[in-house]
Amino acid sequence: MQPWMEKELPVNWRVYWHKSITTCKNSFSNPSYIHTFDPLKTIPLHMNILEVHNLKKYFATQKAVDDISMNIEQGSIFGLLGPNGAGKTTLLRMITGIFYQDSGEIIFNGKKFDPEKDVEHIGYMPEERGLYKKMKIGEQAVYLAQLKGLSKADANAKIKTWFEKLEMESWWNKKVEDLSKGMSQKLQFVTTVLHNPKLIILDEPFSGLDPVNANLIKDEIFNLAKNGATVIFSTHRMEQVEEICRHIVLVNKGQKILDGRLADIKDNFKENIYSINAGSLPDQIITSLFEIVKQTPGKLLIRLKGNTKTNDVLQYFINEGVELHSFNEVLPSLNEIFIKLVEGTTAARQFQKIPN
Repeated sequence: MQPWMEKELPVNWRVYWHKSITTCKNSFSNPSYIHTFDPLKTIPLHMNILEVHNLKKYFATQKAVDDISMNIEQGSIFGLLGPNGAGKTTLLRMITGIFYQDSGEIIFNGKKFDPEKDVEHIGYMPEERGLYKKMKIGEQAVYLAQLKGLSKADANAKIKTWFEKLEMESWWNKKVEDLSKGMSQKLQFVTTVLHNPKLIILDEPFSGLDPVNANLIKDEIFNLAKNGATVIFSTHRMEQVEEICRHIVLVNKGQKILDGRLADIKDNFKENIYSINAGSLPDQIITSLFEIVKQTPGKLLIRLKGNTKTNDVLQYFINEGVELHSFNEVLPSLNEIFIKLVEGTTAARQFQKIPN
């Protein structure tokens, strides 16, 4: 193999000459070269920027984080969800090196996490405000950028760009104490992403923001991920996660109770419920195919019974002479899934005896 091939080819690819296993479009500068990979070997589509293995953290007799594992792909927008007090913030503080885990392992960018070295590649926006109230906004942003390794000139240039994006140009000489909660949130977001971190952790980033500014921040989160950054979005607001995340982990009482792609999770929790919109419906609907969950004029919400197929339902209404306008499957919301999973558990975590 030529040296240039060894340098550019990902380590988990097997390279062959003229071997037809699975042929991929050549991305190298040599047009005559064909590279293939073995489909029998598991090959990740994306590298994991972060891996957490069996992480535990105790405070006195409280299990704040209890044996949590998860993988986060590079360039993804990842949702870390759970109610208040679930252990989300403690988990994030271990990932950022603020807390040390009692046991378990953190892998960052393919290597064991080193808080002193790796923190420069992480941007962390905590839920609590971390700004100096008496400092002017522009001076504070420059100061925090320099702490992350930027020169004063680079910091000024990047800050001006971000202030323009988020409509903050006139804020430069204001003091933080003069800002509203939403304005402080925008400033804290800017200081989190100024140094172009590989991993961005946002703990309740939309807190205090009006819908217009929430959309501004949301658009920038998408842009950051599009440009290669990985975003961990931590919140207890399930509806926000459904808008921007593809993969989620749900924690409750320090434990992981759900992990997967959002679309797959919704599919796994579906209950064969369908919505029907029609011009008019019969006064009485008697059938063994489905049960009626809810009925309003011209609309039905039904749950299929047994082995009933959607075509069976459609044929039933056609035979009844009903003109259907729409027939759609209703997937559960993330909030509904969460309530189902934690239903019946106590609202507050109980203190537990920690093994020696």
